[in-house]
Amino acid sequence: MLLRLYIRDFALIDELEVEFNSGLNIVTGETGAGKSIIVGALKLILGDRASMDVVRPGGKKAIVEGIFEATTSDTVLSLLRENDIEEAPTLILRREISPTQSRAFINDSPATLTLLKQVASELVDLHGQHEHQSLLRTETHLDLVDGFGGLESLVRSYAEQYERVKAIAAKRDQIASRERELQQEREMLEFQISDIDEVRPAPDEEDELEAERRILSNAERLFAATSSLFDLLYNSDNAIGDLLVRARNELQDLTRIDDGFESIRSEIASAQISVSEAASYLQDYNSRIEFNPERLEVIRERLIDFDRLKRKYGGTIAAVLAHRQDIQERYDIASDFEGVLKRLTGEFAAACEQLSDVAMRLSHKRLSVAAQIESAIVKELATLGMPNSRFVVEMSRKTDPKGWVKNGSELLTAGPRGVDSGVFFVSTNPGVDPMPMTKVASGGEVSRIMLSLKSILAKSARMPILIFDEIDTGISGAIAQRVGDCMLELGRYHQIIAITHLPQVAAAGETHFKVKKWTENGETKTSMVRLSESERRVEVASLLSGAEITDAALRSARELLESRPSIAR
Repeated sequence: MLLRLYIRDFALIDELEVEFNSGLNIVTGETGAGKSIIVGALKLILGDRASMDVVRPGGKKAIVEGIFEATTSDTVLSLLRENDIEEAPTLILRREISPTQSRAFINDSPATLTLLKQVASELVDLHGQHEHQSLLRTETHLDLVDGFGGLESLVRSYAEQYERVKAIAAKRDQIASRERELQQEREMLEFQISDIDEVRPAPDEEDELEAERRILSNAERLFAATSSLFDLLYNSDNAIGDLLVRARNELQDLTRIDDGFESIRSEIASAQISVSEAASYLQDYNSRIEFNPERLEVIRERLIDFDRLKRKYGGTIAAVLAHRQDIQERYDIASDFEGVLKRLTGEFAAACEQLSDVAMRLSHKRLSVAAQIESAIVKELATLGMPNSRFVVEMSRKTDPKGWVKNGSELLTAGPRGVDSGVFFVSTNPGVDPMPMTKVASGGEVSRIMLSLKSILAKSARMPILIFDEIDTGISGAIAQRVGDCMLELGRYHQIIAITHLPQVAAAGETHFKVKKWTENGETKTSMVRLSESERRVEVASLLSGAEITDAALRSARELLESRPSIAR
């Protein structure tokens, strides 16, 4: 739900902060007081393009910020993660408009207007003069049918099977289209495999050969150096080992006189042991040095082969081996083209059979649900002042000789959401055939149709926040009362923000705000305040009687407020 709306330096608004409640929030105000400004500000955080002249005179930039309760929408969470936007306990959508630029933010991270609109469209449905009206987007109609029928699990099963068929078909078509190319490629792949296998490098072999090459190439130097070092340490006059032994013995004598020499004697003894061990290592190493020019030549030739493979197939032996593994799979396909294609064709047929089963089960259930929706909507529209309405959920399928879904003897086009297309048709006047919702001219009619739809789909509809901008235009009396009751009931499942001029609708609200306009120091300003119960009574009375509030209007207002239904939450 929308927790808080903050507006600063926008049109006539100096600074405004409103905290909304769950359920039905009512917004009223005199004509011209600024209700449309509030709606305009809301549209900005829904992703509408902004005019640079909305900045209030004297202000540097206009700011509109909506703080929403943390969403559980998978779509919104995916959008945030894909765009590296940090998730937070609340979701903050903000627009900043200056005379030179417009900027959008989500959770204080810069965002494109497109992303802002994508996120907002999953949270808010604004119903006014055709802006943000989900019913005018035919792609939402099938979602509403599925939601009403509780078909989400079946829709997911279909989607999973559809993706499987799609993947098999793509692989099959790719291979089929590459038949000639694969046949030509076979010879090249066969050469590359033979070229690599002739050398057959092991993963760590290059490093091992390089180390051995260095040793064999420097055998003479290693032999001379180890011999010289051994002599220096252990096998010459005044060898270091002998000198250390003499020093150790002398220190032993001194220690008997003064034990302060013990630590030095111990260090010299350790050094003598280390020198002895080093001399032994050098002597052993020297004895194992191999002078083998034949082996050295073999290593050099193999390393040359390695360099040749690296230049041709990736730059490293690891890349060469990876390339070898990759081309083996391609070679297998090229060598057994018909067999691979036959196996994929069999897999595709089996997957299409499974897809057909789930697709037709889903389609039949949708037809049943559509009939239920048609009946319920017509009844609901009658109570909302549209008694002669006809509502049709037109479900259609397309045949295709290459379709993936089989229904009896015909093949049907399969899409990501099934074989069905669902479009809402409506007629609000006798003798007029139902037309697509997108061609309904009256914004008020669209909104009342939407209200009736939302009423029967309330528990399944995904949109958490609904905003109604004077959808009650042209109705009064009992119908207005019914609209108010309908909104209040809808508030059990959604947060509703309704801008209205009808007392019957205003009285149904659980929270009531009033938009006011006044002049201060020659400057016109707009604000929005929450009304107490006593203030609500006066406001509803003013909606009943106009500028002059009579005692009769106050009594009627009290009766309206006291008669509103109690909604358990």
